[in-house]
Amino acid sequence: MSRKTERKSRNTVIQDEQIPVAANKGNVFVPERLRVLDKEEHFGVLATSDNGKPYTSLVAYALSPDLKNIIFTTSKKTSKYRNILHSNHVALLIDNRIQSQQKLLETEVITVIGTAKPIRRGKIWKELAMVFLGKHPEFDSFLVSPATALIAIEITRCIHVSSFQTLSICDY
Repeated sequence: MSRKTERKSRNTVIQDEQIPVAANKGNVFVPERLRVLDKEEHFGVLATSDNGKPYTSLVAYALSPDLKNIIFTTSKKTSKYRNILHSNHVALLIDNRIQSQQKLLETEVITVIGTAKPIRRGKIWKELAMVFLGKHPEFDSFLVSPATALIAIEITRCIHVSSFQTLSICDY
């Protein structure tokens, strides 16, 4: 360890950043932070269950205008798609670690917890597809393929973490 790393009371100092040891209760309005991160970030890490074992995937996502759903696409031949069909309880981690340029205390993370379901083609599919393509137009030909599923995660809870251990929770 370098000399810049040392213990002080209940905090740890790493490269001139004071890292809190204990979690703090936050007062962030989580839906607004979710909206901001949706504008800044294009990818999240999706966690599904593979027969009771965790499985993660990087996905391009979009937030619905009403802030109630996260939308993403996937091939129907992927493990994440099969996992969702077997257990629709998922989590999506969205963070701005690239934006914070390695300053840990400036990093924000939101874990979106919810239930995922494939959307059948029809009016709702078209509406959600337009939201997704508004953010990710490069997925146009992929999305319209019959081998592709459009998935909506109905948000049930969001956990926002900032300043390393300051938590704000929003139940939907």
